[in-house]
This record gives sequence, C-alpha cells and structure tokens, in this order.
Amino acid sequence: NNSYTLSFLLVIFISILFRPAFSINTLSSTESLTISSNRTLVSPGNVFELGFFRTTSNSRWYLGIWYKKLSERTYVWVANRDNPLSNSMGTLKILGNNLVLLGHPNKSVWWTNLSRGNERSPVVAELLANGNFVMRDSNNNNASQFLWQSFNYPTDTLLPEMKLGYDLRTGLNRFLTSWRSYDDPSSGDFSYKLETRRLPEFYLMQGDVREHRSGPWNGIQFSGIPEDQKLSYMMYNFTENSEEVAYTFLMTNNSFYSRLTINSEGYLERLTWAPSSVVWNVFWSSPIHQCDMYRMCGPYSYCDVNTSPVCKCIQGFRPKNRQQWDLRIPTSGCIRRTRLGCSGDGFTRMKNMKLPETTMAIVDRSIGLKECEKRCLSDCNCTAFANADIRNRGTGCVIWTGELEDIRTYFADGQDLYVRLAAADLV
Repeated sequence: NNSYTLSFLLVIFISILFRPAFSINTLSSTESLTISSNRTLVSPGNVFELGFFRTTSNSRWYLGIWYKKLSERTYVWVANRDNPLSNSMGTLKILGNNLVLLGHPNKSVWWTNLSRGNERSPVVAELLANGNFVMRDSNNNNASQFLWQSFNYPTDTLLPEMKLGYDLRTGLNRFLTSWRSYDDPSSGDFSYKLETRRLPEFYLMQGDVREHRSGPWNGIQFSGIPEDQKLSYMMYNFTENSEEVAYTFLMTNNSFYSRLTINSEGYLERLTWAPSSVVWNVFWSSPIHQCDMYRMCGPYSYCDVNTSPVCKCIQGFRPKNRQQWDLRIPTSGCIRRTRLGCSGDGFTRMKNMKLPETTMAIVDRSIGLKECEKRCLSDCNCTAFANADIRNRGTGCVIWTGELEDIRTYFADGQDLYVRLAAADLV
C-alpha cells in the first residue's frame, strides 16, 4: 500500500510543480508578465501569442502580438511602438483599472488610460482567439462592454474582425500606420485612413500627402481596389450607419490566414497564408501602377494603363496646357471644348471606371439611375453621375459638382460613369 500512497503523492507533487501560474490567455489583477520570466499569453486555438520581443537590429524591447505557429515571425500589433523599453526590465500588469507597461525603475512607458469609477469586480486582460487583446470585468464577457481593446488601436495590420474606420459614438478613427523600417516598429511615414464624407473613402498617405485613394465602396468592393475580389474563404463588409463607418473582413475557413498591412515602403498589401505556405503570399499590393497614384492625370482626364501616354482627356475635353501635356506633364489636366449650356446638355457613358474623388459629391440612395440623370440635368453645377451601389444592376445615385479628379479605367472592373457634355460634344 505504501507504493500506492507514494505514487499518489508523486502525482500531486507533479501537478503542483507544473500547474500553470495563470490561465494561458488571461492575466488577472494579481499577476504580471515580465521580460525575464519569458512567459506569454496564448490565444484559444493557438493562433496568436502576446509577449515581449526584440527585433533583429536593436536591443530595445516591445510588447506585441504575433502569429504563434508560423515559421516566419509576423507581428500584428505593438503596444509601445514609439516608447520602447531600453533594457530587459519590463513588466505588464494591471494597476487599478488600467493595464500598464512598466520599465526600469517602475516608470510607465505605456498604459490603457482608462478612467473608470466603479470597482465592483476585478478587471482581467485577455488575448482572444481572433488576436484582440482586451480588458474587461472578470465576470463580464460581453464584447460590447470591453473596457479597452487592442483592435481599437491598430499598428500596421488589419486582422479579420478588426474594423478600419470611424466609431461615430466615441469619435475614434481606427487607421493603420506603417513601421519605420523592416525591423523598426516605431511609427513610420505611411498611413491608411478613412475620410468620412457623403461617400467615404480610404486614403494612403505619406505624412499629410495623399498617395492613393481607395475609391468609394460600391456594395462589393472599393472602386479603386478591384484586385480585392472575392476569395472563396473571405467575406468583406463595409458598414455605414449612425454608429459607425467601417470596413472589416472575415475568414470563413480557419486554416487560412489573411491580413491587410501598410508596409514601411508605403504599399498597402493583402497577404494570405495557406496551410502549405512557407512564406506570406502577396495577394495584391497597391499602388502598383502609376495609374494607382493619386491625381496622376489632373482634372477631367483619366488614367489608362494600356495606352502611352497613360493620361487621356475625357471625350469632349482637350488638354488645358498642350505644351505640358506633350511633355507628359499631365497634372494641369483637361478643359471642356464647349461650355455647358445647362439645358440641352447630355452625357457620355464611360465604362469600367474608378469613380472620381467624392469630396464634392451628393449621394441619394433612394433613387435609381434614371432619376439620377434627371436630377443631374436639373442642377447646372452637376458634372457627372453614377450608381452608388453596383449590386442588383445598380442602385442609388451619386452626383458630382465641380471638377472630376483622380479617375482611371480598368480592363474589366470598375463601373459606369456618366459625364456631362454640351450637345456639340456628344457626337
């Protein structure tokens, strides 16, 4: 019987010895993560891991999230990107209601900045299966009541279920900012952010300079990123209501990974990883062609990758500065051959177009194309119109007043744009 007791005690001893100090994906208010302990949080499903890391070229430490199982270390979020820890004295813990990252000597380099009065229950920090790092009341799992979440503060990467764009209730605009360089996570020069207007659009920026425009959402995709067409294992969604204006995507097959990233060279890329992958596959990247560059061609002209030069005047227009145009300096654009008469004008139909910039656009989703044309003709300032949504043979109405800017044509994608011309130019 002694051997039975001994083995029983041994089992108890081993279970105490190897008992995890905390649940693998949760940090309670009495626990901490330190660089020296080398411990990490691992998401349910084992896809994501949160912990401290250093990049190859520098000795500074960051708190971040990466894919756990991939051969190539891929970071998707960094907490203290612009405030790294200078040595290996780093601790992540919950203080009061805030998550705090402390360096040496106990100086905070990053925190969640929450002011919350009621302390009914202790808070916990948790790494969710989708890679979202959240703070919540320990007895409240409701996603709409998270106290804080990393998904609201993106770095350079959009994961499935993350939202890019505005939360109108809180005024929060979630946008991507590139790394400074390949192995420096600090904020780089490039960003990708939504501008809300009557027809919202995303802009790729270098500092304050616009480099590329996504085009408006047409019900299926952004008019200027047709490459992001349907993958069988991906769903895309753009929501526009009184609470939010935001883009998100979802994976319907969990064995594939996909992410949207703005890299340090200024390219917006969709990357995918299949179970057999060794490296990330670049599914599409933008801008690739000069026609992707913002306002490449100047007003009333459009960019066509299949012609040389790439900039062409819309039918009924001619180069504003012929000398510049011949030197292939197309930024001055084109002007009308014949002034509009307001009555008696008509439209030329341009197929497969990226819709013009929508700063001066008016949107009415309740009317169709015929009504839209009538409304455009009745407004002497109207220069073009199109459907707002290309699903179900086209619905809704967008009307442009003022110059038409940043247009391009596609071989097969894009949509119809109707540009107003004087009767004499409709031939």
